Amino acid sequence: MTGFFSKLRQTSASPSGPVEWLIAGLGNPGREYETTRHNAGFRALDALADSCGARVDRLKFKSLCGEAQLGGKRVLLLKPQTFMNNSGEALRDAAAFYKIPPERMLVLYDDISLQPGRLRIRLKGSDGGHNGIKSIIYLTGKDTFPRIKIGVGAKPDPRWDLADWVLSSCKGDDAAALEAALKKVPEVCALLVEGKSAEAMNRFNS
Repeated sequence: MTGFFSKLRQTSASPSGPVEWLIAGLGNPGREYETTRHNAGFRALDALADSCGARVDRLKFKSLCGEAQLGGKRVLLLKPQTFMNNSGEALRDAAAFYKIPPERMLVLYDDISLQPGRLRIRLKGSDGGHNGIKSIIYLTGKDTFPRIKIGVGAKPDPRWDLADWVLSSCKGDDAAALEAALKKVPEVCALLVEGKSAEAMNRFNS
């Protein structure tokens, strides 16, 4: 275990104080979707939870959720169980309950415009055609939430159905590149929660 993850675990065991951040990984519930491209957000959230020694297994806000200490802040970890297109319901409800502004609502999700293994950090922006992000923007009325886009690769042929593509799994080198990217996500999340967005973008945007 690296020094970063060892430190993260040591400071994450006992969350205290008010919840200051929401971190949500987007995906579809159900074992048949676990390894699909569209579930890169779920997998990234799992990697973050594991690095913090947190469990994401409590049902609330239409999500599986858990709590952790990250970057000196108490954070709520969310995996919406509404299916991708209604992800905004979970984030809207959790943010309202804890009175969390959009600027402290970090979303992890797949992006087909990025090659597998690439990360792209943005502090705000449009939905880019992603239905989960579209739902969040529509139901919260804001697009000013930070996000980590996780590259899963574009369709190899424009004639392919997009739904079939995102509900397929990465293979071979693409799968290895995606796994490597997921391992970077906990450090990116910690930097963003600490207010070091410029450092996060300089180090991890690709």
